[in-house]
Amino acid sequence: MSDPAPKDAGFDRRMLEALVCPRTQSRLEYDAAAQELISRKAGLAFPIRNGIPVMLIDEARQID
Repeated sequence: MSDPAPKDAGFDRRMLEALVCPRTQSRLEYDAAAQELISRKAGLAFPIRNGIPVMLIDEARQID
């Protein structure tokens, strides 16, 4: 049996392979310190709450 993927504050980083930005369908980056998934192309940061990414544009914050 293999070891489970490492988790940071409950977020399973393997989810990054399946998740994309809902606005641009581009790749996301994980910001462990802020507990957010970042879409640089869209300029949005999606929150991670209780280990679950909230992939709603209305819940994302604008980034520079």
